[in-house]
Parts: sequence; C-alpha cells; structure tokens
Amino acid sequence: MESVFNPLVQKLEGFVALDEADRDVLHRITAIARDVPARTNLAREGEPHNDIVLITEGIGCRFKQRANGARQVTAYLVPGDTCNLDITLLDRLDHTIATISACKVARIPAPALREIMENHPAIARALRISALIDEATLREWLVNIGCRSALERIAHLFCELLVRLRAVGLATEDSCDLPMTQHELADTTGMTTVHVNRSLQELRRRGLIELKGKSLKILDWPRLKSLAEFKAGYLRVEGQAVS
Repeated sequence: MESVFNPLVQKLEGFVALDEADRDVLHRITAIARDVPARTNLAREGEPHNDIVLITEGIGCRFKQRANGARQVTAYLVPGDTCNLDITLLDRLDHTIATISACKVARIPAPALREIMENHPAIARALRISALIDEATLREWLVNIGCRSALERIAHLFCELLVRLRAVGLATEDSCDLPMTQHELADTTGMTTVHVNRSLQELRRRGLIELKGKSLKILDWPRLKSLAEFKAGYLRVEGQAVS
C-alpha cells in the first residue's frame, strides 16, 4: 500500500513494531472518516453503542456531566486515539465522547476490531499499551487537579498536549493547535474561567507561552516544564518501538 500519513499507524508504531499487513489493515479501517462539526457528541453516556470511535483529525474529549450541567473533562482525544476501546467488551459507555474542534471521525464496528486484534497480535498489544497509557494519563490528571496550583495545572496541561501532538506528527517543536475555550480549560482543570484567564495571563507575563487565535506557542519549554513538574514518562512517547 502507498505510504500515507495515518495518525493511528504513527501512534501504534510508537509502542510496537508493526509489519506491512498490520499497517494495511489499520489503513483500511481508518480510510472512511466523516467530517464532524466542533462540539458535537459522538457517543453519549449510558446509550447503546457498538462502534469504536477513532479521531483522525482534530481534537475531542471525554467528559462526565452532572444533572445541574456541571461538567468534568476527563481526557483530551487527539488524532490516532481510539476513544472507546472498551466497547469491544461493553455495549455502553460511562461517559460521553465529543469533539472540541471540527474533526474527521472513523467508526469501526466492535466485531471487526475484535477480529483484527485476534489476527494481528502486534495491533492487539499496541492497543493494550495505548489503553494503559490512557489510565496513566487519567491518574496524572487527578494529581493535576488535586495537588497542583492553578498556574501549574494549566502549565502541565499545555506540556502534555504538545508532547502528545508531537508524537503523532501534528505539532512543531514548540507550537500546536489549542482549540479549547477558556470554559473548556476550566472544565478540564477544575477551576473557574476567571482562574483560567488569570493563569493564562500570568504564563504570558512570565514569557512562557504565546496564544494567538487557536494556536499555542511555548516560548520557554525548560521553564514551563519545571513550573509544572512535567515528566513525560507516563505518555510513553519518547522511547523506540519494541518488537
């Protein structure tokens, strides 16, 4: 198959060595992706669901929402992320998946993915590693909300997002898209929009970041990383693929 950039292939090859047959099947299952507008629900909490949602372009999120409308974002989803792999075993989600920016989204029937995982052990292993990294990232987010200051929370989130987007070839050394509103950043970090705004202003004042439209540029990576006490090991993106 002709070599075409595919964020799922790029992501999984960061975890394990894939052969040509593995790559071909991943290209096939992600070939048909539809455009989805920003801030659209892709799968709702508690509703029957039998497709694995895969983001191929754009940024999405997982969230939980209370009856009073209060919302907690529990993950950002970047290109290459399989958003609900547990649907291969469970038919309902305990959270909602939605787009943040406009996205391209592929849907893979759960039986088809189960068959792929049975016939392609390298893919199965890579997806399991990906799920473990999702769990590690959620633990880091709990630490972020429970143990860091407002400024440190935003700094850590920005460090993580840049590293994750770099890993799938969608960020430069110091810049990436940032489509989240301040309200969405507040829902992510457990803060008010006022505290988010003040934190962004302080990061700018210190010369650590630059925000232009929906783009983030990190001006001083060592200082931002130090402020956040950011260590990328939990993301498992800097090592070589293992056989």
